[in-house]
Amino acid sequence: MKGFLNFFRDFGRIFKALSKDLDMYIEKDPVAKNKWKVFFTSVSLHGLIAYRFANFFYRYKIYPIAYMIYVFSKIFHSMDIHPAAYIEPGVVIDHGFGVVIGETASVGSGTLIYHGVTLGAKNVTTGKRHPIVGKNVMIGAGAKVLGHIYIGDESVIGANSVVLMDVPPKSLAVGVPAKIKKTNCPSSNYYDLNNTINSDFVI
Repeated sequence: MKGFLNFFRDFGRIFKALSKDLDMYIEKDPVAKNKWKVFFTSVSLHGLIAYRFANFFYRYKIYPIAYMIYVFSKIFHSMDIHPAAYIEPGVVIDHGFGVVIGETASVGSGTLIYHGVTLGAKNVTTGKRHPIVGKNVMIGAGAKVLGHIYIGDESVIGANSVVLMDVPPKSLAVGVPAKIKKTNCPSSNYYDLNNTINSDFVI
């Protein structure tokens, strides 16, 4: 009986997570003012919704439903988010076409992921092999973050960068392979369109 109640309690938590996701979409996107418009028009948000349901069924080992949602989401949303990945509530995937998030990856709340980003592995192996992304991280378009590495809170990964190493919190990493270009440079700096930071290469 207790397991039955936990099942429905956890199912209800999906909608709380989606509410946090939607709030964060409004916060991170300066032109997204209407929640209902975002809800009905954002393909990337729909892909995140599909992930949350797939993840729920995966955690309860109802694999046929989990993988069915996963496969249909890949087809309709052009996003490949493994149902076993851990994505905290309040994550934004902006223009999510081409986003790939691997099975053992985790993403912290407040993180903004642009199109074409891969959170992948460096080689085929068992166990933990994908990145751990902290909170309030910005990952630019086309960036590849590979391996069991840690991306610190409030850090920024530049567009098309290939990250193969840990990135300290509040750092800017760019290049192929990525190198730390700035420290004490929180991601919140890049949301202010009137600042003096040249962020063209970042997003």
